[in-house]
Amino acid sequence: MQENGTEVTAAGIARLAGVGRAAVSNWRRRHADFPKPVGGTETSPSFALAEVEAWLRTQGKLAEVPLRERVWQQLAGHPEGPVTALVHVGCALLLIHDRPTVWLEIGAGSDARLAELLPAPLDQVLTPRFGVIRKRAVDTPTAAQLLPSAPLLRGAADLAAELGTRKTYEFLLGRHLDANPRQYTLTPTGLAALMADLAGPAPAVLDPACGTGALLRAVAAAQDTKAIKDQHLYGQDSAPEMAALTALRLALHTRAAVRTAAADTLRHDAYESLRADAVLCHPPFNERNWGHDELAYDPRWEYGFPARTESELAWVQHALARLKEGGIAVLLMPPAAASRRSGRRIRADLLRRGALRAVIALPPGAAPPYNLPLHLWVLRRPAVTAHPAQPEMLLADTGVFTADSRGGLDWQSVRTAVLDAWRPFDRTGTVPQQPGLSRSVPVIELLDDDVDLAPARHLPPPAAGGGAEQLASVRERLGETLRLTGDLTPPAADPRRPSRWPLTTIGELARGGALQLRTGGNGGHARVPVLTDHDVLAGTAPSGTLPESDEEPVLTEPGDVVVPVLGGGSIARVVDDATAGAALGRNLALLRPDPAALDPWFLAGFLRGTANNRQASSYASTATRLDVRRLQLPRLPLDQQRTYGERFRALAEFEEALRLAGRLGDQLVRGMYDGLTDGTVTPD
Repeated sequence: MQENGTEVTAAGIARLAGVGRAAVSNWRRRHADFPKPVGGTETSPSFALAEVEAWLRTQGKLAEVPLRERVWQQLAGHPEGPVTALVHVGCALLLIHDRPTVWLEIGAGSDARLAELLPAPLDQVLTPRFGVIRKRAVDTPTAAQLLPSAPLLRGAADLAAELGTRKTYEFLLGRHLDANPRQYTLTPTGLAALMADLAGPAPAVLDPACGTGALLRAVAAAQDTKAIKDQHLYGQDSAPEMAALTALRLALHTRAAVRTAAADTLRHDAYESLRADAVLCHPPFNERNWGHDELAYDPRWEYGFPARTESELAWVQHALARLKEGGIAVLLMPPAAASRRSGRRIRADLLRRGALRAVIALPPGAAPPYNLPLHLWVLRRPAVTAHPAQPEMLLADTGVFTADSRGGLDWQSVRTAVLDAWRPFDRTGTVPQQPGLSRSVPVIELLDDDVDLAPARHLPPPAAGGGAEQLASVRERLGETLRLTGDLTPPAADPRRPSRWPLTTIGELARGGALQLRTGGNGGHARVPVLTDHDVLAGTAPSGTLPESDEEPVLTEPGDVVVPVLGGGSIARVVDDATAGAALGRNLALLRPDPAALDPWFLAGFLRGTANNRQASSYASTATRLDVRRLQLPRLPLDQQRTYGERFRALAEFEEALRLAGRLGDQLVRGMYDGLTDGTVTPD
């Protein structure tokens, strides 16, 4: 595989060697023979991958660059940019997927021969999948365009032989999205699956703001077992590269007919004659330049002309206009769209005519922007002959499922609660009330001056603190915990001269085999709990999720020591039996000590020293990053380590008791306030 032209950044070198970026900076300063930059800028230089690989191997820091890492570095360093590279790779993988023998034949030769022969078979695959050339989003690359990509395509083919074409493309696309988080607004997998479940089986599905194709991919995944014949998936996005990547991604996931278009949906709708069975959409929020001036007389505004500040209601009406009678639309909406006065007339008409069937409030953190409890709107296009009004609509609020820490949501609980309310409501038009969670509300109650559809304003609250019995239980547990903290309070310190020990570093211990150092962030395929940095900081159980990937996750074991690397603070957590088996999340380092050389509690205790953390930290303008390899540890015999370890373990138990007392105290105080104010608790 030809790789001499591939460049890699400092972040890429850190990924290759499994270290932090600070370590790469140290290598550049301390080693005169470190490869010189060949590109980039003074503040963000790039290096030749072949030279870096050779240097790392010479220094004993690398045995072999993994194939997937090599392919990723080739894609990231492509002369035409990573998006063009992803399109070329997707085309080649689709050819390998559909006609593997053709790839073997044209790949047996030079890069020039590969580039010359590839366009014709690509066109034979792309045309039946995506339609004629002038209407599809994926153009067949020319030989001249493919020549710089030839080494990358060979590497991707080798990786596909290991992982399969679908997993290879998901790995590369996922890496690109992770590397450019500010360029793309992503729809999380759990949310996409929920929206697909709400839409149900549908032969023709449209996403008019398809982005990376997450919603259409969720539809394809949910309906693989539905045996829908002749399914069609339609997507449109204003960014041509997004339309192309979505088409290739879907083609590798499903045999459904895939059609994507690159154009501004509201101004230049590519599917004016389409009447889909379902529309799923995560539209852009708060757009003022959505076409208000040009589209004043557009026939899509059946329910009223949206104000300039109501771009989301323009998307709602576009979705309804592209549905067949009885078709269903599911849109992700900002919470303000349910209550802004400028949209009340359109909301009222949606209710009167029976088009808006449900508004579902999601917990904060469900999707970007993560600080807002976004809403799902479920709509159905009324039949022309139907009665103009529906007597009730569904309001639901799943905010109760917000995680205790910021590690992630319990999507399974959210999905169960939403579908358990929506499915019977969809069948019968009503559903039993669940205080604090869901209620079917008569439409007439909502048609006031504000037409405020925020679910929390219309749902009866749950019993305060779980009810009087629950509050009594909390009070009893708090008393027991406070007594325990008294028993665990550390004894008075014995003043003495400061101890001075010979020191070593975590990096030296790792090189000597006294411990293993691993970093987290890969999801794998097994669905296991994920230990996040917020779980470690808060002392809570694993609560996070990671996107599925083909890289195996790092699973914790009893006695491991886990350290957050971002945000500052002196924190280290020893993994116990209850936490063991969880996957290691992002921004965490795992230290696995050799029991014959290191006591885990001794290790964790000394890593928490404030001065130790300060000397091992680097500072950016908005964040602090810990270089775990620079953390120091005294050189002590194992029996002395265990003496310190027992003291550190006792401190950890005291700390956990204080945390629990704080949580129980907060719960009791909030429950009493709620009970006194809603009448379920009396002041006597």
